[in-house]
Order: sequence, then C-alpha cells, then structure tokens
Amino acid sequence: MNKKQVPLSQQDALRAAVSSSERPKNAGPVSASLTFGGRMLLKIKYVPEQLFDITAFPIIFLLMFTYLFGGALAGSTEAYLQFVLPGVLVLTVVSITMYTGIELNNDITKGVFDRFRTLPVWRPSVLVGALLVDLVRYSIASVIMITLGFILGFRPEGGLVGVLLGVGLLLVFAFSISWIWTTLGIVMRSEKSLMGASMMVLFPLTFISNVFVDPETMPSWLQPIVEINPVSFLVVAVRGFMGGEPAFAEVGWVLFGSFLLVLVFAPLTMYLYYRK
Repeated sequence: MNKKQVPLSQQDALRAAVSSSERPKNAGPVSASLTFGGRMLLKIKYVPEQLFDITAFPIIFLLMFTYLFGGALAGSTEAYLQFVLPGVLVLTVVSITMYTGIELNNDITKGVFDRFRTLPVWRPSVLVGALLVDLVRYSIASVIMITLGFILGFRPEGGLVGVLLGVGLLLVFAFSISWIWTTLGIVMRSEKSLMGASMMVLFPLTFISNVFVDPETMPSWLQPIVEINPVSFLVVAVRGFMGGEPAFAEVGWVLFGSFLLVLVFAPLTMYLYYRK
C-alpha cells in the first residue's frame, strides 16, 4: 500500500523546482573584491586601447622632454634623464588616477551601478576591486617607464631596492589620491564634467612642481608655491630613493598626506555610495 504523499507548500514547490541542491554561500569581502577586480581586467582585455594612457603617453612624455629640453636644461640629455625620469614617472601615474572615478561614473550612468547594489555582496567590494586593478595599471606604467629609461641610459644610484621603494611610495600616494576621484565619480553627473574637474586639479598640481626643473631656477614668488605642492614632496622622495640618497622628511610628509587623503575621502566616498 502506497504511503500517502503530503502536499508541498508553494514556497517549497518553487524551491524544489528551481534547485534541489543547497544554495551556495554568499561571497566574502575578499572574494567579491577580487571578482569585481577581475571584471575590470576583462574590460581591459576586450578594450586594450584603454591602455594607451599607461603605454604610449609615458613613452611620448619621456622621449619628448628628454630629447627636446634635456640639452638646454641640464647640458646633456643623459644628465637630464637622471633628473627627469622620476618626475615624469610621478606625473604619469598621478595623472591616470582620475580614470578610477571615470569608470565609476560610467557604471552609474549606464545603470550597472544599480545592478551591483542589488547583489548580496559586500558593497565596498565594487570600489575596492576597481582600486586594486588600478594599482595594476600604475605598476604597468611604472615598469614601462623604468624599462624605457634603462634603454635610454637611466642608471639609478639607489639600485633595484631604491627603484622598488620609489615605485612603492608612488603607488601608495596614487592609491590614496584615487579616493578623491571616486568621490567625484559619484557626485558628478557626467564623464565630461568629471574629467574637467580632474584636469583643473591635476594640471596645476603636476606642472607647477619640480617635475621638470629645479625650483631654484624659478622666480622667487613661485618657489614657495612649488615647494609646498604635494607632488613636489613626492618627486623629491622618489628621486631620493632612486638616487641612493633617501629624503626621509619628504617620505614622511608623503605618507602623512596619503593617510589624510584616505582618512577623509574613503569614508566620504562610502557615505555617498550608500546614499546614491
């Protein structure tokens, strides 16, 4: 005699129809961040043209300034290369940090941002994943610049350790300043407005500095402005590491400034992110 079957509730029937296996666990913060980072890497894979800013532009900058102005500014291109390469490296990496905010703004404009908000994942993982991939972009740009510099004749007195310390400090600063652009990426209503605001900040920050020439050659009224520029502190610190004479005071100021940027803009970004 067959045993009488108990009718299933509607919820149980739907669950049995959809899947008979256990529901997988939600992704943790690390797993979710790496997944979103992988998404950003896939975008680079399928649209490699977006790497022009970290490949072609640094090469053009270094070749142009070394061979056009090196003889006039330092007496020879070889001598100027030792001075300008750390500066151009800083200029390049700091300039491309704004793409963090542009990518975020694009996701918001296209509605992808709203789709991510519905997923049962740690919400900051979207931003953390993007910032991790940006560190990869900054590292690629640094490798390209230094490799080209070696080919052209750049010989750092600090050796490999000095180069690595200089690049490491640059990555710390680039990561911290990226939080400014994530904040603007949420606030700004279009990509063009974000790029306009970014250029208004980055252009004077990178060019009114000691990237290309020694501040002592500048007018007396301009020197104090250049010397208090955060990018000037960073350039001196990176030059110090690569030149074998670490400038610990400037290194300390760069680390302190990076800490303040993250302290202010990371919570502000997350506050705006949750309220968007």
